[in-house]
Amino acid sequence: MSRIQAQQDAQIIRAALPLLTLTLIGERESYGYEILERLAGLGLDVSTGLIYPVLARLERDGQVTTRSVASPAGPPRKYFAITEAGQNARNAAQEQWQLVSSAVDNALTSEGHDHD
Repeated sequence: MSRIQAQQDAQIIRAALPLLTLTLIGERESYGYEILERLAGLGLDVSTGLIYPVLARLERDGQVTTRSVASPAGPPRKYFAITEAGQNARNAAQEQWQLVSSAVDNALTSEGHDHD
C-alpha cells in the first residue's frame, strides 16, 4: 500500500471513528482497549493514538461519561457510557454517514455511465 493510500485510509477511519465509538459504547459500557478489540472484530485496525483522543473529546463534549473500575491486572480501567447528548450526536452522525455513503455508492455504481 502506498503512503498516500495509507493516509487516505486513515482519514476515512478518523472520520468514522466518533460514530463507531459512540455506537459501540451505546451497545454496552466499555473501556478503551475493549473498544479497540471490538473495532478489530469489525475489521478495523485502529491504534491507541487514534481512539484515546476520540474518547477524550467525547467525554469533554459530554457525549460519554466515565467511571473507574478496579482491574484484575494493572491500573483501574476507565469505562465509558453514552449519554443522551452522545445518543443524539450518534444519530446525527449516522444520518450524515448514510448520506455520504449513499452518494459514494451511487457514484461507484454509476461509473462509466453518463451523469446528468
